[in-house]
Amino acid sequence: MGEQQASHMQSDLTPEALNRYLAVWKAKPVLRAVYGDFYDRIAAACGPGPTLEIGAGIGNLPEKLPDVIGSDIQFGPWLDLVADAQKLPFKADCLGNIVMVDVLHHIEHPLNFFREAARTLRPGGRVVMVEPGITPLSWAFFNYIHEEPVIMSADPLTAGAPDPARNPYESNQAIPSLIATRHRERFEHLVPEMTVREVVWFSPLSYPLSGGFKKWTLLTGGMARALMALERRVERWIGRYVGFRVFLVFEKRA
Repeated sequence: MGEQQASHMQSDLTPEALNRYLAVWKAKPVLRAVYGDFYDRIAAACGPGPTLEIGAGIGNLPEKLPDVIGSDIQFGPWLDLVADAQKLPFKADCLGNIVMVDVLHHIEHPLNFFREAARTLRPGGRVVMVEPGITPLSWAFFNYIHEEPVIMSADPLTAGAPDPARNPYESNQAIPSLIATRHRERFEHLVPEMTVREVVWFSPLSYPLSGGFKKWTLLTGGMARALMALERRVERWIGRYVGFRVFLVFEKRA
């Protein structure tokens, strides 16, 4: 990992960085439109029962899911609890849903998290998430332009004890795509209580053109909404090849 990468991730740990993200969120209608689409997808996929958000960040999801339980690895005054996704402070079979945006690819041992999800979810409960989607088009952008690494040779399903000294913002953007594709059968073998219910590759233009949490954008909020409506019509045919995002739903077997 380069110094620039480590410096970027370390800055994410500070209250000042969270305040910057919140300021960008308030100032960019296009950002709110794009993430609003993420949250709409997540809300529509959730089943009944208590919903836990992991990695609540600056606390935007409650706009779509008002009763969500907000958690993160670091403290925020808008959170309900601080917790590590690899060791959830909930009893067995008590949650209806676990939701997250851009969190799985930061978790040190995703297998630990999914086993915790299998333990804490009710039968039929779901893990619903939006993550970076690695496709033939997006790979070059994420690999060469985005500050977080893309390591397609990594094993996304290692198990082990969490390292308390590890920076929680270390990442591999390939992890969700690897689990959804070449490691899918292995995932269901290692976590037999869970199944991959849905995989949708989407956002070939609206997300990258929005600029994300950067200050720049090539779209207005209205342009983004019109573009996302068009993308929804064709994502089932072209998303796997050109999408920049992947929507994943895992379900605990009844």
